[in-house]
Amino acid sequence: MDGVPCLRVSCCQAQQFRMHLQSRGVLDQNFSLVKQPDGTVLLPISPSCLSQLDLQSLRNTLTPIVCDFTWSKSPQSKKEKGRKAGNKLERTIQELLQYRGERWMEEMRSDLPRSFQRHGDLVLLGDSCFTLPIWDKMGDQLWSAVTKELRAKRLAKMSRISRDRFRSPVVTMLLGDNSWVKHVDNGISYEFDVTRCMFSAGNITEKLRVAGFDCSGETVVDLYAGIGYFTLPYLVHAKASHVHACEWNPDAVAALQKNLEVNGVSERCTIHQGDNRQVQLCNIADRVNLGLIPSSEEGWPVACRLLKKTTGGILHIHQNVTSPLPNAAAAGDAAPQNVSAKNADREVWRAWAGDTANRITSLFMDLTGASWEINIQHIQHVKSYAPHVHHVVLDLDCRPS
Repeated sequence: MDGVPCLRVSCCQAQQFRMHLQSRGVLDQNFSLVKQPDGTVLLPISPSCLSQLDLQSLRNTLTPIVCDFTWSKSPQSKKEKGRKAGNKLERTIQELLQYRGERWMEEMRSDLPRSFQRHGDLVLLGDSCFTLPIWDKMGDQLWSAVTKELRAKRLAKMSRISRDRFRSPVVTMLLGDNSWVKHVDNGISYEFDVTRCMFSAGNITEKLRVAGFDCSGETVVDLYAGIGYFTLPYLVHAKASHVHACEWNPDAVAALQKNLEVNGVSERCTIHQGDNRQVQLCNIADRVNLGLIPSSEEGWPVACRLLKKTTGGILHIHQNVTSPLPNAAAAGDAAPQNVSAKNADREVWRAWAGDTANRITSLFMDLTGASWEINIQHIQHVKSYAPHVHHVVLDLDCRPS
């Protein structure tokens, strides 16, 4: 059969299916997803994994609106897609420079954007592009051309993360006045001011995992709620009875309040604005989410105090874990080394998890004067920032002995 094997799913479930297939190594990441005129999306499948594709199992697990197998001749390789888009933008800017009587210089090519974030009709550029002085001279004429080529209506650029206690983004609007954006993940709407609040698209795997929890009848405390990254999946999909959302950034609180209303779950959430170490809650939670990186360690005593004393509960502890550099003198093929490196990373995660479990055990003894049984339930890899820095989540089951 000619073409690329694909799984056809509804647009609203494409993200969920993509992460599910990717986690099982079935998604062919050499090709881009293809949107169809009928509102469905084609997810490319690796030919070598076709035998592993069990449609009935997928239908039972993810309860899809649409889920069937097809072949497509239209998927475009990601490299080709990125190259074409980059070449087109480059040509547009060259023409603009010529029109203005300016010369194209080779150093400009490496100063063009190669990646960006898209939030609705706004594109957010990173801080490593358009750094040359000439771009500022071109002003709105340049930004209008870039916005048009990137199929957007508004354009903004990230400078850095500020050093204030809120880690606020430093973002400049290049084209457009309104900086509020809407981002939809797994059927949940997140609205926020891109110049005042951070949004991490890389957390989608963890948000999908949380959405798959069954929290019916549970009280959840989200110690670092932000604009609702995890608070909303707990309420919308995991069906938590009530969520206490703690957040000290007033701009994030404003966005969180709006997002609770937009998603129709405001009545099941209480927002606690301010330092979560001062929150007047105790003995209330069935589970506590500690979604702060690089470390949520300052919140561990608070989380232990929040769990119900008689029944205990689950702590979801986020952490950036650094693996040691591989032995440069190690010989052998690349593939075995890659496998060895992955195993070494997992060993480091397990060691960190074990140490964390021991420290949580000590915290409960200090807080309650009694011993608690602490079990490692799961270790989840979320994303990697560098070859040896990994964002992981530890699920700890904590019960009074």
